[in-house]
Order: sequence, then structure tokens, then C-alpha cells
Amino acid sequence: MRKFSIKEWADEDQPRKKLWLKGAHTLSNSELLAILINNGTRDQSAIDVARSLLQTQDNDLQKLAGQSVRELVKQKIKGLGEAKAITIAAALELGIRRAASGRKRELVTKSSDIAEYLRATLEYRKQEVFAVVYLNRANKITQFEIISEGGMTGTVADPRIILKKALENDATSIVLCHNHPSGNLKPSKADELITQKIKQAAAFLDILVMDHIIVSNEGYFSFADEGMM
Repeated sequence: MRKFSIKEWADEDQPRKKLWLKGAHTLSNSELLAILINNGTRDQSAIDVARSLLQTQDNDLQKLAGQSVRELVKQKIKGLGEAKAITIAAALELGIRRAASGRKRELVTKSSDIAEYLRATLEYRKQEVFAVVYLNRANKITQFEIISEGGMTGTVADPRIILKKALENDATSIVLCHNHPSGNLKPSKADELITQKIKQAAAFLDILVMDHIIVSNEGYFSFADEGMM
């Protein structure tokens, strides 16, 4: 049986026309992806390709957002090459940045002021990342910087690099942060030790370590909230 191309569908059923007429919120995930994919193959429409891609990620957009371009291409989905994978990765990254910017607070006085921003920024990373938020005397964010990237189970946080950047940014306080790709939010002994090590070193420079926040797709853990600072 011949497959009909999207162009042969009724206007209101075509993803682009549907978005134009009814709004993006009326489209399914596969229809939105089909717009990015643009065209299918001889045997499959763009929506068929989109559905195949979603199935490789258990129809979970969270999982899809964590895929790199190479990982998308490695799925070997017919009709999804490098160019289309790049378009999808770029769109997903914009979504991540939009979510992060919506949660960013300029003034930080408690963990919740910064935790959701950090989570939105780092939760999709498949490798562990150690980052620092630098704040001035008014507790306003002056810089967010990824200090190091490690493997699936750990990363290295060098106090010298962290404090050097604090001085460069005229920071009077900092918030430490790293992600747990496993989803588990419980801090390890190593997490506790590095927190105290950086805190003690920072004290010599009159820099306050306000918190150490662990983020994952499960939420966040605040050392300060748990009385561990």
C-alpha cells in the first residue's frame, strides 16, 4: 500500500499548517520533531522518522534531550542523518536554555534561589560536571562557570582554580555545584570532603562558600539545607 507524503495530507493535518492554524501546543511530540526533520524517506514520512526516533528513547523527551548528535546518528534511523540530528540537538538545547533562563535569579539568599537554575542547566549531562556560581557582596550572581568535566561517576574540583576565578570575578561568596548522572542525590564521602576542603581554603581569602548543591533529573540536594556546611 502506497504511503502518502505529508504534503498529500489535509492542510489541518500537516504539522506546519497545524502549527500555523492552531498553535504549537496542539502538536504531538512526533509532529513537532517532524517539523525539524523536514522530510522523510521514500517509504516513510517525517512523522514516521520522528516516531522511530522517539521509540529509541522510550518516548521520553528527557532522554532525548540528553543525546548528543553522534548518539542520535548512531541510532541508525533511516531518514535521520547528521544534518537532521544537528537540527534536533540545537532545538533541544534551546529548550534547555529556555528552561534554565526562566529559573535564573540574580539575587541568591537561599538554595532554592539557585538550585532549579542549576538543575535545568546540568541535569541532562551524561558526565559528571563540577560548576561554581560566583556572587558579589550583594549576593548577586556575577559568573557561572563549569570548572571540570569528568566521567560517569566523578570529576575533579581543584580548589586553586575555583578560588583563582573567585578573585578574578571579585566574588565574596560562591555556590558549588555538581550533577549526578545516575539520578541519585545522596552526597558521597568524596563530595563531603571536597566541600570542606574548598570551604576551609576559601576562608583564608574571606570568601564564603554558601552551599554545595547536587542536581539530577530527580531534583536537588543542598548541603546548606541539610546543615552540612
